[in-house]
Amino acid sequence: MVISRSPAASPAVSGRLSLGGQTLLLQEHIKVLGVTVDCGLRFDRHVAAAAHQASLQVSALRRMAENLDSRGILTLYKAQIRPCMEYSALSWMSSAPTNLQRLDAVQRRALQLVGMDGQQQQQEQTGVTSLEHRRDMSALVVQHTRPGFWMSLILAR
Repeated sequence: MVISRSPAASPAVSGRLSLGGQTLLLQEHIKVLGVTVDCGLRFDRHVAAAAHQASLQVSALRRMAENLDSRGILTLYKAQIRPCMEYSALSWMSSAPTNLQRLDAVQRRALQLVGMDGQQQQQEQTGVTSLEHRRDMSALVVQHTRPGFWMSLILAR
């Protein structure tokens, strides 16, 4: 994959890269450590795939919901579905709002299984904060953590 602002970059490199005698074909998107990124450094495909996977998991949870109480449903959501929607969130948190709203819609569907409708009610009774809030807090933690911060904590002990 060629990452460049110049539209002429890809054609200039195409067919010229090789590894072990094999010509490498250019890709429009690649998957690195489970995160899909395209040649424009956008994560739309990754967010859409994460929302789709989480939606399938919520559908499976819905089928099981009659056999579980609200606490069991919530536990399964937090353990199995939510991590899929939060994986590598710092890298793609600046994606288009429409993509991020897909993830929020999946969370709303899951929490409706528990009987929660309003966002404030959800947070107070379930302890599940909004995905947007989690992304913002993660960014703040990374932003305010200095390189020597963790070392000073370790040495202080």
